[in-house]
Amino acid sequence: MWAISDKKSSPDQADDNFTFLGRGVEFKGVVTFDGTVRVDGRLDGEIHTTGLLIVGEFAVIKGVISAGTLMTSGKIQATVTATQKIQILKQGVLIGDIRTPAISIEDGAHFHGMCDMGAHKWVDEPAQPAKNVHDLAQHRGKSRAQDL
Repeated sequence: MWAISDKKSSPDQADDNFTFLGRGVEFKGVVTFDGTVRVDGRLDGEIHTTGLLIVGEFAVIKGVISAGTLMTSGKIQATVTATQKIQILKQGVLIGDIRTPAISIEDGAHFHGMCDMGAHKWVDEPAQPAKNVHDLAQHRGKSRAQDL
């Protein structure tokens, strides 16, 4: 029949990588991960992941962060780039410039820095006048003159 070891070694199973840097762990340098990362310790340097980065309430990160999604309730002093979104939760503090298409900041969270959400793309596009829009001021003058 089926062997348990055959199921574990199947390459078709999508195992999400999960990395955990626990409370009390201090790391200096550049780290790159695939999948989900949770940091509850201290990190001085750079952290890169294409997945979810969770920063716990006791965590402290200083440096550069690059992630798909950042969810933080800890303390971050960094330049942050998130390709999907940034969530600063209740006790979170984020000091630094961020670049993301979406951001949410809960009551009680703190953010100090510049935020780039790609608005320059909208400003650079020339405005196209609609073909079926008419100047109402011209019509108002005509209707008033006819009513008198």
